[in-house]
Amino acid sequence: MNGQVFAILGAALSITVAGIGSAKGVNIVGEAGAGVVSEDPSRFGQILVLQALPGTQGIYGLLIGFMVMLNLGVLAGELVPVSVANGLMIMLGCCPIAIVGLLSALYQGRTAVAGVGLVAKRPEEAGKAIVFAVMVETYAVLAFLGSFLMVFFIPYV
Repeated sequence: MNGQVFAILGAALSITVAGIGSAKGVNIVGEAGAGVVSEDPSRFGQILVLQALPGTQGIYGLLIGFMVMLNLGVLAGELVPVSVANGLMIMLGCCPIAIVGLLSALYQGRTAVAGVGLVAKRPEEAGKAIVFAVMVETYAVLAFLGSFLMVFFIPYV
């Protein structure tokens, strides 16, 4: 087995695991938001912002996965040779956004659901509800940065 397999596995994990978290986070906010919008359709815009927030972790995972695939030559059709050690390092470099992306999307979804409840009762406080949910995003951004730096600076050849 060569290092390319580990590197591609890392890309797949960053895309898949962070994407699962985002899908679940967006789902739980959508379920809560549908109830509010059914009672007051004018709240749709505020709820939509809250629902979109947990989706960013999936985007971060996708960006890291694309970066690995670009550096490996997957998208160009010519794979770059990678040692097993470097392939393992690349795979481990993908882990922060995969793991933190999964968990922060779930927690951000839960925070956004609480924000949906706030918007339902006090629509003028939507900004505060959004800030609460955005605070969880900080850790996804830090994980993205960590994965980016590791994946970018680990040699592929």
